[in-house]
Amino acid sequence: MKVFINKKIPETGTDMLKEAGLQIVWPDHENLSYEEWLNYCKNADAIVSIGAEFKYDRSFFDACPDIKAIALYSVGFDHVDIKEATHRGIPVGNTPDVLSKATSDVAFLLMQSVARRASYNFRKVKEGHWGAFDPLHALGQELYGKTLGIFGLGRIGYEMAEKSKKAFGMDIIYHNRHQNIQAEKELDAKYVSFDQLIERSDVLSVHASFTPEQEGLFNDYVFKRMKSNAIFINTARGGFHRQTDLYDALADGQIWGAGLDVTNPEPMSADDPILELSNVCVLPHIGSATVEARNGMARLAAGNIIAFSKGEKMPYCANPEVYSGQ
Repeated sequence: MKVFINKKIPETGTDMLKEAGLQIVWPDHENLSYEEWLNYCKNADAIVSIGAEFKYDRSFFDACPDIKAIALYSVGFDHVDIKEATHRGIPVGNTPDVLSKATSDVAFLLMQSVARRASYNFRKVKEGHWGAFDPLHALGQELYGKTLGIFGLGRIGYEMAEKSKKAFGMDIIYHNRHQNIQAEKELDAKYVSFDQLIERSDVLSVHASFTPEQEGLFNDYVFKRMKSNAIFINTARGGFHRQTDLYDALADGQIWGAGLDVTNPEPMSADDPILELSNVCVLPHIGSATVEARNGMARLAAGNIIAFSKGEKMPYCANPEVYSGQ
């Protein structure tokens, strides 16, 4: 079976594929155009897909009728038309769990960085503007005993809540499609409505899976209803927030600060005015960027393809209903 991998991944994954007797096809250069990427896909049986530059939609499946399986090198699958893949009998694998700690670490880092204006103060040092002691200049805020609101209390959200509870004694509230009984038991988390979440949170951290219906969910209307001391954290998908509205809310003091590992658009422009604000920290989507997490993702992605090649169910499948007829 011929497996196309569009970018280099850790050898722990490629070694697994080779040991399973699968043929790996690499692109001959980086930064493929859509047409180049599509041509590679047309000549493969399965794909290990890294990144979300290109969409797996109906037009893709029409153009690549020989694709039998897709293994994503990510947890999220919003760039895949899951319904269409399922209709065509194509399993789509993903990589849950192995990056939960790493991604929650970044959310936790952003929360603290914003609370203490770390990016702004680091820039001052780099630019030689350390200055004399000023008791009132660019003060941060403490997080002890504050309320952390989690939008999407799944694996990553749970890790973020647990860290915040243990480190700062934060009260945890959350909004989910379903209640998280484990979090309520172990972290004393309280399930609240979306309105209560945005109105009560001192820190609001987004960890939900993104769907097109949620595009711009965090917008001008929402930011105006948040606390003036609130910190907005997004490590999930940039599509959740409307970035121009976020800038206005921060610049006007409607909310206190923001930490982003995902942006809208992504990648964002280097001259985006939000980068000039003292109450913002932005990272270039590095949530899973640890040796441990990326190796784990490679193992899961390879394992999904290997299982498929043996006629077995993918261990981690975003559309398990594809197997219902088997």
